[in-house]
Amino acid sequence: MEREYMKYDVVIVGGGPAGLSSAIKLKQLSQEENIDVSVCVLEKGSEIGSHILSGNILDPSALNELFPNWKSLNAPLNVPVVEDKFLVLTKNNSFKIPNFLLPPLMSNHGNYAISLGNLCRWLATQAESMGVEIYPGFSASEILYDDNGVVKGVITGDMGVGKDGKPTDRYEPGMELRGRYTFFAEGVRGNLSKKLIDHFSLNKDSCPQKYAIGIKELWEIDPKNHRPGLVLHTQGWPLGKGSSGGSWMYHLDNNQVSVGFVVNLDYKNPFLSPYEEFQRFKLHPSIKPYFENGKRLSYGARAINEGGLQSVPKLAFPGGCLVGCSAGFVNVPRIKGTHNAMKTGMLAAENAFKELVKTEEVRSNLLSDYENSWKKSSVWKDLWKVRNVKPSLKWGIILGNIHSGINMWFNDIGLGFLVPYTMKHKEPDHLSLDKAKDSFKIDYPKPDKKITFNRTDSVFLAGINHDDNQPVHLVLNDVKIPINYNLKEFDAPEQRYCPAGVYEIVDNDNSKTKSLHINAQNCVHCKSCDIKDPSQNINWVTPEGGSGPNYPNM
Repeated sequence: MEREYMKYDVVIVGGGPAGLSSAIKLKQLSQEENIDVSVCVLEKGSEIGSHILSGNILDPSALNELFPNWKSLNAPLNVPVVEDKFLVLTKNNSFKIPNFLLPPLMSNHGNYAISLGNLCRWLATQAESMGVEIYPGFSASEILYDDNGVVKGVITGDMGVGKDGKPTDRYEPGMELRGRYTFFAEGVRGNLSKKLIDHFSLNKDSCPQKYAIGIKELWEIDPKNHRPGLVLHTQGWPLGKGSSGGSWMYHLDNNQVSVGFVVNLDYKNPFLSPYEEFQRFKLHPSIKPYFENGKRLSYGARAINEGGLQSVPKLAFPGGCLVGCSAGFVNVPRIKGTHNAMKTGMLAAENAFKELVKTEEVRSNLLSDYENSWKKSSVWKDLWKVRNVKPSLKWGIILGNIHSGINMWFNDIGLGFLVPYTMKHKEPDHLSLDKAKDSFKIDYPKPDKKITFNRTDSVFLAGINHDDNQPVHLVLNDVKIPINYNLKEFDAPEQRYCPAGVYEIVDNDNSKTKSLHINAQNCVHCKSCDIKDPSQNINWVTPEGGSGPNYPNM
């Protein structure tokens, strides 16, 4: 169909830290050179920050570069880290790893406990003051290509389409946003980024991307248990053989605590439930006292890129590039990726600006300098030091930590030549599950509704909004597979890996058959189903703009 369109120099898909840093850097360069560059940012959430969820202990290195005066601009970095604690949990006990044994890169000295959602809201304010056009509530649903196969922008999703796929009385067609360059900053497992990686074979020379699911709650706790600036990480219980992950607890201001649990999505037991593992983690004797007499304020979940250096695809393609977690720059042992996401956004902006100031005749549609510059940047160095940590987890917590510790220590003190090898990731996460008949069921405790809760109560706290009369955004390639394969072979693991109760196996009326029921309105947009489904039959696509969770300060 004929659509209205708007033209920009750069179109940025995603209003997270990478996308906003890209936009700001472009405008800063524009002002310095007195050359006008038009920039727009599309954000699928109802507002900037509404879909942002992270721990988050911020390494401010990229922010220092972007805004050296961020303190005078009242950036929301109010709680410096004052203490690091790392515990290994057994079922009824815990053991503290002395800080002097931890590699220096694990120290959080100089970092800040923050709400990443609030930082993104602040970044958006700075961007708009510079002239960046930000459009929240608009999802990018299609990629635009020109006749030569060069990306020339995106199409926003149609609004007001009914469940039957037909326009309703509030129908509004999507609009074309055309750019000389289009940056894709969609975050982990972005719907369009996934297509671009496949279309341009960007990952042909890299390992499969690896993922985890991070489930988070925000609490207001008893003041006597609150220690602003305390950073607590754990490994071990409740995860056992065939699974790995860990937890975080960050003490913020106003008696608030960010607590979360990370389960690597290469776990083997199909009966494992990341959500239930998180709930029983909070009952551990070393953890539970923090939450007694407290109040849970918010809940959410998000997939995390964990493949590291080995899994980063090529970033540039004709007409655009991937920035931030669309490509995957998380430092796994540090549980940090925001600084790298921001830095890659800034590098992409610098290289796009260099091309934009050239004449049309000599301008390249491929940002090849971006591909080179990130490999010479702090991002590459950050990921190089820890490249063997994630692969080491296959040996278990003890041997894995020993091997990882040696690697990180040597790299940190300049002896990296002693560990020159790079371990590989062999298979994607959806292939890791054992069959149900070869696995044991896990008996999870019932929620006490004080410290542990069920999914329904949790989803309510995520502030989710999906119009009931819109197409289901969790698309099955084959409707028979969930019963004929997933249920038969793995006891329908989608019932358990989803942290929002989206997937249910139900008995059909007047029949002995079963079917998969999808509660799409519950979806918190974590993307775990798109990643972990053993048959890769579930395709997460963008729902109507403005749908999904509305996180206040996650």
